Amino acid sequence: MQIGLVGLPFSGKTTLFQTMTRTHLDEATLARQQTNVAMVKIPDARVDKLAEFFNPKKTVYTSIEFVDVVGLKKGDHSSTQFTGAFLGSVKTNDALMHVVRAFDDPLYPHPEGSIDPSRDVAILETEFLLSDLAMIENRIEKLRKQVQKQQDDKLKRELVILEQFQQTLEAEKPLRTLEMDPRDTALIKGYQFLTLKPVLVVLNLEDGAMADRDRLVAELQEQYGENGIAVDAFFGKIEMELAQMEDEDAAEFMKDYGIEESALTRIIRAAYEMLGLISFLTFGEDECRAWTIRRNLHAHEAAGAIHTDLMNRFIRAEVVHFEDFVTHGSIQACKDAGQWRLEGKEYIVQDGDMLTIRHG
Repeated sequence: MQIGLVGLPFSGKTTLFQTMTRTHLDEATLARQQTNVAMVKIPDARVDKLAEFFNPKKTVYTSIEFVDVVGLKKGDHSSTQFTGAFLGSVKTNDALMHVVRAFDDPLYPHPEGSIDPSRDVAILETEFLLSDLAMIENRIEKLRKQVQKQQDDKLKRELVILEQFQQTLEAEKPLRTLEMDPRDTALIKGYQFLTLKPVLVVLNLEDGAMADRDRLVAELQEQYGENGIAVDAFFGKIEMELAQMEDEDAAEFMKDYGIEESALTRIIRAAYEMLGLISFLTFGEDECRAWTIRRNLHAHEAAGAIHTDLMNRFIRAEVVHFEDFVTHGSIQACKDAGQWRLEGKEYIVQDGDMLTIRHG
């Protein structure tokens, strides 16, 4: 799974990328304007707890790939036109994290001349909408000719979907606001429409705005929530300092500032959830591990995340939920309390399920 970080020049996008991935990009690297990619471990206190209990040889967290998308440079942007290279790079991501500047810094003037998060969100949303609309109009014209000649049911269905998409976009609504049949989603997946991608807007706030964080997030969420956009915030300078510290020093720093949880921990989790992902857990003396699957997956499909043989030779899954395990203290105690059970192929795996796969 891949999440692309996008944003106008001087938004703090690359700062967020470096902080989340704990990487340092030197001036020479930044000057090359190359796409930077890194895997980020998803914090999971459940894995930590299991590791304490089982003391395994190995502890493995799930992860997501983050991409610092290049293509927007000072001078490229003019309210209604982005580079084709930028739009092409964005299309390859499963979801987008839009970093929006909410701080003032005279050394780095905002390319639009003022600080206005609502406007900046609208700039990218509008550009993505226009890009999708142009692609759809072009495809509809070709499809109508093909349908007249071939009378193909699949092409007819695709035409119906795209005409609905066209109406939505012309009403200035992103495609992610539509409820779609999974079969239709599969049919148009190859187009990689930009406004169909999940979006998390991340406000980059100045240090002095801590007391205003919740209000600023709520205001933007109220404005864009109906467009299927989630909003969060971080403090770029503080988070960069935290990322460069050892864990003990970072904990002390957060205590001094009254920070209960790093904003990046929350943002990374939000990005994980934005993709419609959950984690199930495997456990034992050899390894405690979180596995990534899409929400609403059946047990035998989840087993395939571990190994295809487990999916093909699946018999049953032993299931205990993590919360029940913590409450009762052991697998045997969960059995005694009726919280351990055997489930078949059609069981829908839940976030936090602890699974042991029985297979042929």
